[in-house]
Amino acid sequence: MLICGAGIPRLVLGPKEGLAISNGATFSAALAALTISLSEILLSAAELSAAMSLEALQGASAAFDERLHQARRHAGQIEVAARIRALTLGSTLLDAAGRVQDVYSLRCAPQVQGAAREALAYVRAIIEKEINAATDNPLLFGAGVSISGGNFHGEPVGMAMDFLKVALSEVAAISERRCYHLLDSHLNGGLPPMLVANGETAGVNSGVMLLQYTAASLVLENQTLAGPDSVRSLPTSAGQEDHNANAMTAARHAWQVAHNTAHVLALELTCAARALDLRLRQVPRSGPGKGVASAHQRIRAALPFRENDALWGPDIEKLKAMLVAGELTNT
Repeated sequence: MLICGAGIPRLVLGPKEGLAISNGATFSAALAALTISLSEILLSAAELSAAMSLEALQGASAAFDERLHQARRHAGQIEVAARIRALTLGSTLLDAAGRVQDVYSLRCAPQVQGAAREALAYVRAIIEKEINAATDNPLLFGAGVSISGGNFHGEPVGMAMDFLKVALSEVAAISERRCYHLLDSHLNGGLPPMLVANGETAGVNSGVMLLQYTAASLVLENQTLAGPDSVRSLPTSAGQEDHNANAMTAARHAWQVAHNTAHVLALELTCAARALDLRLRQVPRSGPGKGVASAHQRIRAALPFRENDALWGPDIEKLKAMLVAGELTNT
């Protein structure tokens, strides 16, 4: 048996297997599986970023009441609300501002991010079937039986990836809106404009203004990439292959949307952690919930608070790497 440099036994291909593993449906399904794995981490990170933003803004907890979400009966919504309640358990910051309700990006996080969770569950089921399926053509059934068909067609993968792109784009979009809210001194409940550490230097220092710029740019890119690819088709092979799924393009775009979303969430977590620092300076006897506090400590252990303007890029990349590795959501 041949052994590769990594010490893994090399697979010796049999008849027709070379075509099977290089088929577009197989390749797009593999990329889809990787994107799903990343997306599961991202949705957990989005719940954390929403919870940390909610704490920093002294948001209203009523929007996450279990009774409210049970009344609508969407499983994803119920799950996200429960996760945010768990992350903020024990908080003395929530409800401190006395608001009845918050902007949509805060109070509707369970509805938006819960829908994304349900979309991901659906997409995962489709791709699990696909990666365990026979998608070659023709298929051999023993005793010399060979049947030609269309199991290679990538429509299930293409449609699923189009759906996932939409879901992740919405997660990034609502995250960016929370970033905006944190930075606007007319909306953030008394925090400095652009989260400048010393509000008197606003205008001299830009704070984290450009982080929201970056998030907005990535959200706009996602909105373009989220357009459906599976509805686009051109004939090939002299018209024999007259309807194609464009599944590989859909999978590539979904992969890019996922990475853009990871970056947006890292930007929100950076802004939310900074806003929380500044809020605790204002009300030092208050504190966030246990889950948010733990994540905030992990962020600050890796990325100390900066008083003045800085080159934020390296910090964002470091936090994004932590996020993608699941280091902030593995509790």
